[in-house]
Amino acid sequence: MRKKKILKKLAKIVLWTFVGFIILSVSTTLLYRWINPPVTPLMLIRKIELGAPINYKWVDIEKMPQSLINCAIAAEDNNFLSHGGVDFGAIEKAVEYNETHEKTRGASTITQQTAKNVFLWQSRTWVRKGLEVYFTFLIETFWSKERIMEVYLNVIEMGKGVYGAEAAAQKYFHCSAKKMSPYQSALIAASFPAPLKRNPAKPSGYLSGRANQILSLSYKIGKISFDDHSIEKAKERYKKRQAAKKKKQKKH
Repeated sequence: MRKKKILKKLAKIVLWTFVGFIILSVSTTLLYRWINPPVTPLMLIRKIELGAPINYKWVDIEKMPQSLINCAIAAEDNNFLSHGGVDFGAIEKAVEYNETHEKTRGASTITQQTAKNVFLWQSRTWVRKGLEVYFTFLIETFWSKERIMEVYLNVIEMGKGVYGAEAAAQKYFHCSAKKMSPYQSALIAASFPAPLKRNPAKPSGYLSGRANQILSLSYKIGKISFDDHSIEKAKERYKKRQAAKKKKQKKH
């Protein structure tokens, strides 16, 4: 009898913990649709682990250079406007690539990276990955693509204690984010995968080469717009590409 009571009590605790988490996560995501995140878990973790300062200066997307938005998409998520948070086409490509290459390639979208940077921590556990998918769904449901990009470019780690485009522009190029050149934007984007190891102000040969690749692709992409018409067009192009790919695979 006592065992049953204990189990019932534990079940209630688990249930209410789950309900509380859902309410808190949904309400926080909704709040961040309009209010800028004051701090993120990663900022606090880095401060504790590395003793790094929190150099974080918010700037509205209207005050960011178009080149930075284009370079971020060119470097990290070519299908940002067309997917619903998870790019299954990119995952398929990454799996195919990783089967034949020693150095693996990831397939996280900008939305997934935003979820991780705003709400979670850096790790490769299944629990963290599961939460990332959950928050990615929430973000894509409640935020616009423009808001996702704005938050992403403001909170992403861009160096030791450096978060967001404005702080990075001032640290590395001694100017505001708005005044960064296209090449400087490309250098920032090229540093995203390893911000603690790469220095956009003193680029290595690899970083310069990668920045030039990103810049070239960003010009091919053209100006990124977040209006409904542009997003619908991007979705249509993505569907056509995926359909053509499947057709090609069936022939082989």
